[in-house]
Amino acid sequence: MKALAPLVSPSRLGYGRAEVTLKETNTMRVIVTGSLAYDYIMNFPGKFSDHILPDKVHMLTVSFLVDSMKRMRGGTAGNIAYNLALLGGKTSIVSAAGQDFVDYRNALDKLNIDTRGIKLVDNEFTASCFINTDVANNQIVAFYPGAVVHAREVTLESIGLTKEDWALISPTDPESMMRHMQECRRIGAKYIFDPGKQTPRLEKAQILAGLDGCAALIGNDYEFGMMAKATNMTEQQLIDSAPLTIMTRGEQGSRIFQRGKPTIEIPVAKVTSVVDPTGAGDAYLAGLAFGLSRALPLDVTGRVAALAATYAIEKKGCQEHAFTRQGFLSRYSETFGNSPELGAALI
Repeated sequence: MKALAPLVSPSRLGYGRAEVTLKETNTMRVIVTGSLAYDYIMNFPGKFSDHILPDKVHMLTVSFLVDSMKRMRGGTAGNIAYNLALLGGKTSIVSAAGQDFVDYRNALDKLNIDTRGIKLVDNEFTASCFINTDVANNQIVAFYPGAVVHAREVTLESIGLTKEDWALISPTDPESMMRHMQECRRIGAKYIFDPGKQTPRLEKAQILAGLDGCAALIGNDYEFGMMAKATNMTEQQLIDSAPLTIMTRGEQGSRIFQRGKPTIEIPVAKVTSVVDPTGAGDAYLAGLAFGLSRALPLDVTGRVAALAATYAIEKKGCQEHAFTRQGFLSRYSETFGNSPELGAALI
């Protein structure tokens, strides 16, 4: 029988609720919005630069014969939901995919991820990212959005969004992001605003709309710089605009800011080997959403996120790693020390 997490006052989070009840902790969902995509990973056994003539780039025509290709599941929504499922979170995806999505959907279903909010688009392909890497780790990337633009046609209300749920607004079509945040505000559901790689495309009004009513804002230090420039605000003003702000800083760890409280410094978790950093940010977000939805202490939540990111770094691909909840708890204890709150949430 699943153990229930202890009562934890969320007043430390600044959400104004008296408490998170046992019933809410056991049944609340994290609804993840964002992209679903296939990543086509290719490797070129030479250097791109050896085949590009600088004086001929005005009429560039090159072809690279690759020696390997692997199709992997990806996309922000898929990656985040995958990691949440490993942690035992109750997760739903709201997105759109194409006629080639069958195998991907079967994999999500096996993890008990709710896929009813994924719109299937006939005569269209799932978003695809083609990544060709040479021996010097230079990359040539082509991205086809495909069916993902139809995510704007799916509402959170259609899958029963309630004020007890959490929503994670991750990067996808800006119009979809805005609509989903409006739904959260209208219903009173808590949402995490993650502009991510869409930050350069978002206008000032869209960023401010995301801040209006969000429970938490997250981004890396470079994205905060871009948001500050787009909104004519300082980074500190951005941080103060949300009740909770998380800034990731790569190898320097991350910081959690809460209004009126000291900054919480989150260290990185030790990595056994750095294989591929792709997907680490999505894994971090999953850990963050898990901790917030379970009302874990913020320092524990940040460390859960950091450890989740580590698993992704140690494998090539965004959904190729795996762990058991007991294994995750053991590694957390070895890395950061014991956390009774996390133990109760993972059992």
